[in-house]
Amino acid sequence: QVQLVESGGGLVQAGGSLRLSCAASGRTFSGYAMGWFRQAPGKEREFVVAITWDDKTAYADSVKGRFTISRDNAKNTVSLQMNSLKPEDTAVYYCAAGYLVVPSNLEDSSWYHNWGQGTQVTVSS
Repeated sequence: QVQLVESGGGLVQAGGSLRLSCAASGRTFSGYAMGWFRQAPGKEREFVVAITWDDKTAYADSVKGRFTISRDNAKNTVSLQMNSLKPEDTAVYYCAAGYLVVPSNLEDSSWYHNWGQGTQVTVSS
């Protein structure tokens, strides 16, 4: 099991930036794909971005060019830099870990068996 703790959420105006972080503990971080998913009120959880253990990435079309995911295996952390934020980015953002998830499965939440508690991101217009 991997325990995940997100941080960095908050309130920002449209066009602004936020950086989310996810700290992992409990097992060896390497080998795990790390993903960010989000859920807005009244909507289903959706894929945002993910990175494999060997740094292959996948982005939802809605965030391409605005969000960037990175990982630091030495520090057991994954970060999500969010720029040019829009009101529709408002949601609870969840960090997730999945062991040896291949690039073709990165967008499928069922491959992730470890989840954080979520952090709220609110973008005002």
